[in-house]
Amino acid sequence: MEISGQYLTYIEYKALGGTIAETPFKLLEFEARKIIDYYTFGRLINLETQKQEVKLCVFNLINSISTDDDIKGKSSERVGNYSVTYENYDIEEYQSKYNSTIKTYLGDLYLDDGTPYLYIGLE
Repeated sequence: MEISGQYLTYIEYKALGGTIAETPFKLLEFEARKIIDYYTFGRLINLETQKQEVKLCVFNLINSISTDDDIKGKSSERVGNYSVTYENYDIEEYQSKYNSTIKTYLGDLYLDDGTPYLYIGLE
């Protein structure tokens, strides 16, 4: 089932070599899309079709997000006098990684009116 507004469909994801099942893909695609929307200030939301670079960016972000989710969790656990320690994550590290991915794939793309996808209003 395709969701309205997807930048990458599950069929496209599988064709690119994706291995995640469809149910988790939907959530990961949504998360990747929201990251892209943040960096593009929502400029891609109402486009009828997305460029291949956008689809590849979503694919890459999905893989990054799913990998990041896999490594999150317990760093240690002790049974006697039960104790659990969780990893501390630097949110800036993840933002930097996602920012780098978006710049790589979308940095030189323009809307039909000539506005760069990543334009923030400064020259």
